[in-house]
Parts: sequence; structure tokens; C-alpha cells
Amino acid sequence: MSALRSPESGRSEPLGAPAAGAVGARPDVGALQPAVCFGAVMHERHVVARNRFVYPSAFVRLPLSQLDGLRVPLFGVERANVFSFRSRDHGARDGSALLPWIHGLLRVHGVAEVCDGEIVLQTMPRIFGFVFNPVSFWFCHDRAGAVRVVLAEVNNTFGERHNYLVHHADLRPIASGDELRARKCFHVSPFFPVSGEYRFRFEQRGAVHAVSVDLWDGGALRLSTRLSGRAEALDGRTLRKWLARQPFMTLGVVARIHWQALRLALRRVSFHRKPAPPIEETT
Repeated sequence: MSALRSPESGRSEPLGAPAAGAVGARPDVGALQPAVCFGAVMHERHVVARNRFVYPSAFVRLPLSQLDGLRVPLFGVERANVFSFRSRDHGARDGSALLPWIHGLLRVHGVAEVCDGEIVLQTMPRIFGFVFNPVSFWFCHDRAGAVRVVLAEVNNTFGERHNYLVHHADLRPIASGDELRARKCFHVSPFFPVSGEYRFRFEQRGAVHAVSVDLWDGGALRLSTRLSGRAEALDGRTLRKWLARQPFMTLGVVARIHWQALRLALRRVSFHRKPAPPIEETT
């Protein structure tokens, strides 16, 4: 069985198996069902001023075809609540429907014919009205339920965004652990230049979902990142648990970004000025 390395402990645990000590764990949630994933985010810098951090995290997985009918305590779709999802935070950013937007983008890039199934958006919701998503992932499935294309929607702290559209050259299904590459062309951190390539890996075993994005430049690994979580049904019980554990998680994301940047600045890591964003919205 494939294994997921736990960033907190360095141990390997079977993907899809219940976490240690999870007595009475809830049943696995299918990849095409609305879900909350509880897990962790890890960043590791491999060059000058090596740095590694792991923080607890949580995110939602939302099948876009089910959004209009989603009725969950504490969760609002296009309306205020403790947790809320707003279309204007994604896609065209104008509040328009997301499915026509992503289908149009897939058509423009010539991959729509293989993405005729569900599209699942993996992202953080607003909590008490606030959100900042460093990256959200749109998983585009075929009718059989296989992932064919993934759109990585990246935001920086300067209010800019860029999309990386990744898939196999022959558009075959993306298997768990496959490596997909994209040239880096968008400024995210001032401590790395806009050069090199990203290497993406998407893993799913049972209820465990994980995304790894590594930055390679000059033939060397510069940065490793990983976001992983175990899915539970998106319902009032799960959201109450999230609220009890991390009531200000989305604010914490921004605070942690700036805290880690301050640590690198104090270590006098080379600072790269922000260039103009790419002309094209999607690479």
C-alpha cells in the first residue's frame, strides 16, 4: 500500500487508513462528496537559510455541481455565516457562476473533452468573513470519476493571482503520485526569484487527500510544500469541530506567512523585488 509521510513526525502511515488512536473514526468520504479535510501544511526550504515548518490546517472539497443545493449548519453559500463560500473569491472573481468559468477555461486550453465529469474545488472557506487562499485546486474529472486535469489557482499577498493548468501530455488519467510539471512564472515569495519549475503530485487513498508542490531550479530542489488532510462529511458536527480547533485559521494563514518572511529577512536572505505579473492568466 502507498504511504503518506506525516510531516509532523516523519513517520509513514498508510494512505486511507484511520489515524493512530482514531477509535470510532467516521466512515471515509468519497472524493466526489462535499467534505472537510483536517490535516497539516508543511513547507521546507532547502537552500540558504534552510527552514522547515508544519502547521495544522483544514480545507473543504466542494463538488461544484452540488453547490446550489448545499444546506449545512454554520456554512453559507453566497451568504454570510460562520463559514462561508463566495464565488467571487475564485474564477472570474466577479461573483459569476464557477462551473461556466472553469468549463470555458478548459475549452480554451483544448482539454474540455476529457473533463466531462464532476469538478471539485479544494480550498479554504471564509471564516467569520475572512479568507486568504495561497493556492486552491480544481480537480476536473471524467465521467468515470478519474482526474484528468488540475487547475492550481495561486494567490500572492500583493492581491495578484495566476493559474497553473496541469495534465499529462496525452490527457490520460492522473494517477495518485504522478508528477506533473509547470514552469514558474508568477511571483509568490520575495525570497525566491521567478524561475525554475513546479513539480506537482496529487495523492488520494481512501479519505486522505494530499498535494505536494516542489520548486526546482538549476537542477536542485529549492522548496518542498505539502498539504494533506483526512476527509470527513461536510456537516454541522464537522464544522463545530473545526471551529473549536481553529476558529481563526484563515487569519492565521496571513499571520504565519508574514512571520516566516520576517524570520528569513532577519537571516538576511536575498530579497527579490516583485516583477509584473504574467500577461496570460493561465499557464
